Order: sequence, then C-alpha cells, then structure tokens
Amino acid sequence: MKETSLSEEHGRIFREAWIAGVTKHYPGEPKPGYIAPWDETPDWERQSAAAVFEQVAAFLHATAGAATKLTREQKGRFVSLCWIGQIHKHIPEPKPAYVADWDALPDWQQQTDMEIFERVEREVA
Repeated sequence: MKETSLSEEHGRIFREAWIAGVTKHYPGEPKPGYIAPWDETPDWERQSAAAVFEQVAAFLHATAGAATKLTREQKGRFVSLCWIGQIHKHIPEPKPAYVADWDALPDWQQQTDMEIFERVEREVA
C-alpha cells in the first residue's frame, strides 16, 4: 500500500469536501471533472487542494481557533480567495470565471466553499 504524505492527505480531505458540496448543491448533473476522484484529479488541482486546506488550517491555528467565529459567508470567502491564489499560481492566464470574486460565484460554489472551511475546522479541531 502506497504511503501518503500529510499534505496529500490534506488535499484528499479538501477534495472529498469539494465533491460532497458539489454533489449536494450543484443544480443538475455536475461536470465530470467537478466530481472526479482524487486519482483522476490533475496534479495542479491536487497541489492546490492541499495548499488551501493548509491555509485554512494555518488561519485557524493563527487565531487560536477564533476564526471559527466567522460567518459562514466569511469562511467561504476565505476558501475562495485562497483558491484564486492557487489559480494564479498554476494558470498563467486564467479564464475570468476561474478567478471570479465571491459575489460573481454561483450559489452552489459559495455553499461548497463554506462547507470546505467547516470540514477543515472539524479536521483540525
């Protein structure tokens, strides 16, 4: 059995939370790439998933857990901004939709980002 790094484990948790959110909130049938399992996810997305998990965890630790008091929307906004940073890191000229601000995101994506933050909260508690 292949040993996984802590970073990879964090990425997998993020990806599981993303898939759960998309499955729950996406209207209709989600695009296959949205719900692709970890092993079928591109390397840049795996790296980004781990990085955003770790950014949320670091935020929670840096605030001694006080970041749990953020509103659900604030939590989702944080995940969204961290993800946008990863998009810029990995994609030289991203499509505008890939780097859209919170207010331009569809409801399903906002709900999913909120739930990702909450999943990280539970993991690091």
